[in-house]
Amino acid sequence: MSNRTQQYHVVFACFLGWTIDAFDFFILIFVLGEIAREFNTSITTISWAITLSLGLRVVGSLLFGRLADSYGRRPTLIANILIFSALEVASGFAPTLTAFLVLRALYGIAMGGEWGVGASLTMESIPQRWRGIVSGILQSGYSFGFLFAALLYGVGFSTLGWRGMFIIAVVPAFLVLYVRRAVPESPDWQRQRAKAVATGRRTTFGQSFARHWRLYVYAILLLTAAATFSHGTQDLYPVFLREQHRLAVNQVSLIAVIFNIGAILGCLSGGALSQMLGRRRELVLASFAVLVLMPFWATASGLVMIIVTAFLMQFLVQCTFGVMPAHLNEISPPEVRATFPGFTYQFGNMLAAGNATIQAVLAAHLAFNYGVALAIVAGTGAIIFCLLALFGPEAKTVIMDGTEVGDLHPSMQH
Repeated sequence: MSNRTQQYHVVFACFLGWTIDAFDFFILIFVLGEIAREFNTSITTISWAITLSLGLRVVGSLLFGRLADSYGRRPTLIANILIFSALEVASGFAPTLTAFLVLRALYGIAMGGEWGVGASLTMESIPQRWRGIVSGILQSGYSFGFLFAALLYGVGFSTLGWRGMFIIAVVPAFLVLYVRRAVPESPDWQRQRAKAVATGRRTTFGQSFARHWRLYVYAILLLTAAATFSHGTQDLYPVFLREQHRLAVNQVSLIAVIFNIGAILGCLSGGALSQMLGRRRELVLASFAVLVLMPFWATASGLVMIIVTAFLMQFLVQCTFGVMPAHLNEISPPEVRATFPGFTYQFGNMLAAGNATIQAVLAAHLAFNYGVALAIVAGTGAIIFCLLALFGPEAKTVIMDGTEVGDLHPSMQH
């Protein structure tokens, strides 16, 4: 197998891994109301399943990231996919509300490991000139997962019910067979491992954090703001459509499919544009455009305007996220590249994990005006993100074998 063919396999496998992970996560947001009714509780209470999943992803990012830095990206990715798939299926058999919330918490730990491990494996295995577009491809897996969950909800919910939708998620777990057969280990990890063995020195997470604490704090704040406006426009949006606009299941499914097509195009466009403009400039441009669109998105009425604004919103939101796999791996210290991107990404998710619950409570205090509640939270996140991106570091030219640091701002290196 040629080196170029191996690179294609790595990109495809890690894209599928994030797609499956997102598919498993987003099944939940379509059936919040049905789960609440079965367990005789409120949507606000069930929204804690989202909060727990998002909040505990940071634990998984640290756990699986350290395993990947120590034992390799490939075996860690295989174990991670098997674990989160098993927990997703188990969620469909939850006998009580408590059991369901516990399973979603455990699922969040498993989900937290995939992005960082997959992103590092991908970015370390491809040429520098590919990073922008491949970053967009990789991150678009999240939107593809959302899209597939929306399709399953539209065509399968009446037959499967909410439990069946979780159980059917076992099928994509067979991705591990492909990873085992076709995906090689990261060449950069092999170099880093050989260097550590030869010198007898291995960098711990604590040592890395102490040396680069400014960079860690910056990345965590950036991703907290990103998660706030991303999940702020996504997680309760189906509830907004069902409860405020009284749209039918098939209409909600159709809108979700359309705006996820926008999200996929946004990931690809954002990643490619960042290769030309630079990571920071693209992030600022896209997040500013989100703020301009926000009032129109939150107050849209009529099916056509809802669809148009939803499409544009997710296009712009994912224009920012399409840059993240490349950007975080580029600014990462090389010896913890499986840990740093995933840890900062998921730590940001943890700090923003209360989004859905905050929005639900806020909507209840606004006479159940979900549009305004979503816009207040998501808009705040977008403003902070835009400012952080404007003054943050960039390392687009870094070579991922630790031999240069690109144009990373000096204040962030130490």
